Amino acid sequence: MPSDRNGRVAGVVLAAGTSTRMGRNKLLFEIDGEPLVHRAARRAIDGGLDPVIIVVGHQAERAIETVADLYCCTVVNPDYQKGISASVRAGIAAVPPDAEAVVITLADMPFVSAGMIAALVMRFREDDTRLVISSYGDVTAPPTLYDRSLFAELQAAAGHAVPAREIGAGEPAQGCGKHLVRRHRDEASFVAWPAELIADVDVPGDFERVKALIEEGSHQHAR
Repeated sequence: MPSDRNGRVAGVVLAAGTSTRMGRNKLLFEIDGEPLVHRAARRAIDGGLDPVIIVVGHQAERAIETVADLYCCTVVNPDYQKGISASVRAGIAAVPPDAEAVVITLADMPFVSAGMIAALVMRFREDDTRLVISSYGDVTAPPTLYDRSLFAELQAAAGHAVPAREIGAGEPAQGCGKHLVRRHRDEASFVAWPAELIADVDVPGDFERVKALIEEGSHQHAR
């Protein structure tokens, strides 16, 4: 029997990394005139998440200015150099107490759409599940939805920091919840997406390839 889950689902967009492999701040790179961090935040908002919390760190002031026109809030992670897990902890700590769940996503996954995020929330509202996991073929990756009952465990797992440079596409959730997902897999619901949507932006070649697909309109989830 589906649960009665009508409360708010918050969003945490992780956008604090140093973009070491890119050489400069990739989250300020523009696709169709829109910086990646703005694109990710806008899609989280359009996906129905409330509030949307952007965790920033590297060049924090520039990132904050970039999303200033959006209805979201920003949290500065002073320990961003310790890796993605520190940003997860900062983001979860900022989720308001009345939120029933949180969706965690990455700012450098430009094919994650508002519709994908909304689908995770819908699944959460319909099912008795504590986790809703995105599945791209044989790989699981963000966005991932966590029920509030998992917040403390997620923060504890995130206490074991993993340097962001060690986490690539196909492992985003793994630096900030791999063991939690494994432990609660029998309580999880999976939403399947085409494998190509897992693309992230780590090196200049990634950005140019993704940008071309989106600006040409040749990708079904490009916009």
